[in-house]
Amino acid sequence: MASSIDGKVPKVVHGTQSASETAQTPGMERRPAIHKASAGASKIWFGTVTSSPNHKGPPHHHGEAETAAYIVSGHVRVHYGKNFEESVEAGPGDYLFVPANTWHIEENPYDETSEQFLARGPDNIVINMEQ
Repeated sequence: MASSIDGKVPKVVHGTQSASETAQTPGMERRPAIHKASAGASKIWFGTVTSSPNHKGPPHHHGEAETAAYIVSGHVRVHYGKNFEESVEAGPGDYLFVPANTWHIEENPYDETSEQFLARGPDNIVINMEQ
């Protein structure tokens, strides 16, 4: 039977942890599942994010982290570019990618909550723009 050379072994995480365990953006609740504290992950953060209905968050980026999301329900609109004038919108069943160091604003412009699975690597870095 093979064993781990470095002592690391597969782990099961039952559900997500409290939103207080990870960086946040107003109007969104990020709940970690796989991250440093829960699984010893050093190159990925994986969890869920819930976006409040009719909410537009502040400008922010995720430093060196790339972001991938799968939209479970609702919609998310991501504004980017000069003065955040460009945007993309994803809905149920869509996948969304935000490159590292990309200033953006996430918006849920609809009356229903948006829920997504979110993966970010190397970690859930959140840098909010000074207002």
